[in-house]
Amino acid sequence: MDFRDISARLKKARDDREPQSASRATDYDQSYEIRAKMIGVLLRDARMNAGRTLDHCANLLKVTPEVVESWEFGDDVPSLPQLELLAYYLDVPVSHFWGNHTMESARQDHTTTQSEYMALRDRLVGALLRQAREDMGLSLDDLSDATGIPSAEIDAYELGEVSMPMHKLTVLANEVRKNLNYFLESSSKLGELLAIREAWKYFSAMPEDVRRFAASPLNVGFMELAMMLSQMPTERLRSMGESILNITM
Repeated sequence: MDFRDISARLKKARDDREPQSASRATDYDQSYEIRAKMIGVLLRDARMNAGRTLDHCANLLKVTPEVVESWEFGDDVPSLPQLELLAYYLDVPVSHFWGNHTMESARQDHTTTQSEYMALRDRLVGALLRQAREDMGLSLDDLSDATGIPSAEIDAYELGEVSMPMHKLTVLANEVRKNLNYFLESSSKLGELLAIREAWKYFSAMPEDVRRFAASPLNVGFMELAMMLSQMPTERLRSMGESILNITM
């Protein structure tokens, strides 16, 4: 039984339940059974998503694999402390076990998003290539002659009809005088994350004393001053340097 079936049964049980009265008892047994199965589905979902086996979870909690399996089938239910340990081990929030969504459904949504992202990015990368080629005054045939890639293939790349293999993008980018950063995603959260990782790579490669200086909040003013100086015209910088030299002489 999947999560949707269990949720539907729980909803029906709620809808069918009449207001409490002295003469009519609520069917608690069915409600508990449905909730147990819901927890079981979510537990199995989290375990499968984490790539863990029944034995792994059983060893963690010092129970038998059969006990964990009975939880997943809803025949029995773990305690809150047991679920807390499982949440830590399976890398999910503990509230996952009393939530309404499975990891599997989230993965399916993510897969759809990935496909849409890939198609959009192929079109954007192709449009950037076309713009760079036209800015260079190159025709498709010119670029084809320089790279050995057929004109029709380049045209398909530029229209976003075909994903551009990385090694060919590198060659094409070189011919239109662009580095690969020109084609990188920069506007979405993914682009921001990639940019941060690139920046961290260069930061990590700096000498240790420079990293310590840049990492100190006390030195923010000095770094802001350096940024302003980097944006000044060369003549202005030269003039400032001469003035400082005259002061110190």
